[in-house]
Amino acid sequence: MLFCRLWVCSVALMYLVACSLPAQDKDNNDTAAIYLQLGERYLRLNKLAIARENLQHALMLDNQNAQIYHALGVLNEKLRLIDAATVNYQQAFALTPNDLRIQNNYGRFLCEQGDTQQGITLLIQATTNELNERPWFAMTNLGRCYLQLSNNIDAERYFMQALQIHADYSPALLEMQKINYIKGDIANAKAYLARYQRVAQDTAESLLMAIKIENAAGNSAIAEHDRQLLLSQFPLSQEAKTLKSR
Repeated sequence: MLFCRLWVCSVALMYLVACSLPAQDKDNNDTAAIYLQLGERYLRLNKLAIARENLQHALMLDNQNAQIYHALGVLNEKLRLIDAATVNYQQAFALTPNDLRIQNNYGRFLCEQGDTQQGITLLIQATTNELNERPWFAMTNLGRCYLQLSNNIDAERYFMQALQIHADYSPALLEMQKINYIKGDIANAKAYLARYQRVAQDTAESLLMAIKIENAAGNSAIAEHDRQLLLSQFPLSQEAKTLKSR
């Protein structure tokens, strides 16, 4: 009788533990999701130390969440820890290879690191996926990838495709300024500059491009105004250093 009672108790205990495990896993996953949201929010605010702390908490609670690895990849890329970022993006992609956001960002990252073949493959998958509600992101990244290969024709084609879908997408407008400036089509470059300035805030990169275009158009006073803006608003940028060295 004692043996039977012990056996019944042990079975009941095993049942309770088995039932509690999924509940605990769910609690961990829910808490990890909160830490992930906080980490991504601090990433957008460029508060990288706090972002890393939250993302590490998220990973400890849920190490099978592709979005956590993706966010860590973005973080380590910002910190210029390229080897760590590479591993993070690989982990995210291995877990959810069909995730459009991961495809787009990992493809962009690969192109920027010189692995243009794999990067282009991923970005084309993202642009041609009918479920992609924002294909202009991948199209613009694909154009940039082709620019790295000095393939301006395909680059321009993808930038134009992005703008046909989203006419005010500022990164594509900025790239079209560059392409037309390189071609010597200053009128078109200036037209894209005007479109960009209507929808986007100045960055060091956009101001440097504006200076080049306005100088080429013979508008030296406007170019000087943009030059002063760049030096005052982005004094520590590489673009400001470039201007100071001239």
